Amino acid sequence: MGLDKELSMGVEARANLDGGGPVPQSAEDRAIEDAIRSGDHRLALSLCARHHGTAVGRLCMALVGSNAEADDLVQETLLDAHAGFADWRADGSMRAWLFGIARKKCARLLEKTARRTARLRLVHDAERDGSAEDLMLLRQRAEAARSALSGIKPSEREAVVLRYASELSFREVGIACGIDEAAARKRVSRALARLREVVKE
Repeated sequence: MGLDKELSMGVEARANLDGGGPVPQSAEDRAIEDAIRSGDHRLALSLCARHHGTAVGRLCMALVGSNAEADDLVQETLLDAHAGFADWRADGSMRAWLFGIARKKCARLLEKTARRTARLRLVHDAERDGSAEDLMLLRQRAEAARSALSGIKPSEREAVVLRYASELSFREVGIACGIDEAAARKRVSRALARLREVVKE
């Protein structure tokens, strides 16, 4: 299956998940919010690390392409979150808020190190017991995705990674990127259009 077809299927698969209403809150996020409101920021930080640390790590890995740097960025994200608990307003989901912090951390790192091309990984856990042919196919698809993503603007790349790799709703993408939902939809749409052009080239 080609990347262009997969992108189209991804759009269809996610289309029904954005109802435009409030972002549903999980039991885990309610527990984090309760800890923040009660002033137990250490517990809130522990819960954030437990319930969202892995997802934040995947996002950082997708954006910076280095396991070691991603691990450091997760720690920095959690430290910044801890410092920001007192000002947290619960405007969106906890995950979107954490992803917003992580995205900014990644952007600063990429700018500081002057990376010409972000090494993105959208395929994280290849089947270890698969055949050599299957593993080769996965590597080829991952390389095709990285190559296509390197051909679009960083802001659009972040938006499409947040939308499809991190599975955020458009509203959550907007929160993470510091833009409104309509702008997030446009940014992802532009990214998908550009990706289709790159795939055809």
